[in-house]
Amino acid sequence: MSLDVSPALLDQAERGEVDEAAFVDCVRTSLPFAWEMISSLVAQLKVDGGDFADNQTPPPDEQARGQLLRALASDAIRGALQRHFGVRLAFQNCHRVAVFPLDSSVDERLARFTSVRAQLLNQSPEMRDC
Repeated sequence: MSLDVSPALLDQAERGEVDEAAFVDCVRTSLPFAWEMISSLVAQLKVDGGDFADNQTPPPDEQARGQLLRALASDAIRGALQRHFGVRLAFQNCHRVAVFPLDSSVDERLARFTSVRAQLLNQSPEMRDC
């Protein structure tokens, strides 16, 4: 899953610094499933409050799964999304994405969510190939 980079954005990158808002827009249009999932989790966190909001529903197909993997495995994309939405992103497997507020009061909860123990407890036979 690659980003659909416009000629203008590519030209910007070749010349030097890239406008992060333009990069975020490229991510939004290139990875719509990932964008929508993260956007909806951010909205849920704002409405519901709490330590975090997460998704536990598998993506509908491999293309959607690929978008999540692309968005969260790339340091540049993940960092840009975190800055854009003002959250910290956590990722446990092919679909368990969580958003945490920047508030340090949830640091312990984030550490538990991203721990080795949590990773192991979030596995199941159905997810062996995700």
